[in-house]
Parts: sequence; C-alpha cells; structure tokens
Amino acid sequence: MDLHHPFVKEFPAHRETIRSLKLADGKFRAEFEEYHRLDDEICRIEEDVEYATDQQIDELKFKRAKLKDALYAAVRKHESLATR
Repeated sequence: MDLHHPFVKEFPAHRETIRSLKLADGKFRAEFEEYHRLDDEICRIEEDVEYATDQQIDELKFKRAKLKDALYAAVRKHESLATR
C-alpha cells in the first residue's frame, strides 16, 4: 500500500505550475515543504516506525489536508492569472 501522498503525485497535471511556484513564491515553498514534512511523519507513524495516538495522527492528517487545500488553491489561482 502506498502511504505517501506527494503533492505533485496528487496533481500531476499541475507539475509545471507547482515547480514555478516553488521557485518564485516563498510562502508556497514553505507550505509545500511543511506538507511533505507532515506526510513523511504520518507515513513513519503508519509504518510503525514512530508512535502516535489516534488523536495525534488525526490532527496530523487534518493539517496535511488543510495544507493540500491551500497549496491547490494557490496553484489554481496562479493558473487562472496566467491565462488572462
């Protein structure tokens, strides 16, 4: 089972926009890095490398989902501005 959820793998059609934003937008880059840090932490817990309570893992997954939403919104906004 694939436990990791890399952002680019989740949205492969937006690969170039994601790459551009990572290079040009410090806030996007920081959120992107935080998303992947959380994803790695969740995977370590799910693979029993680290321990967390159910509540802790739920909170981590919630944070990851919020970051994914924010990142995707930034991608869509950037693409809509680029087509104008």
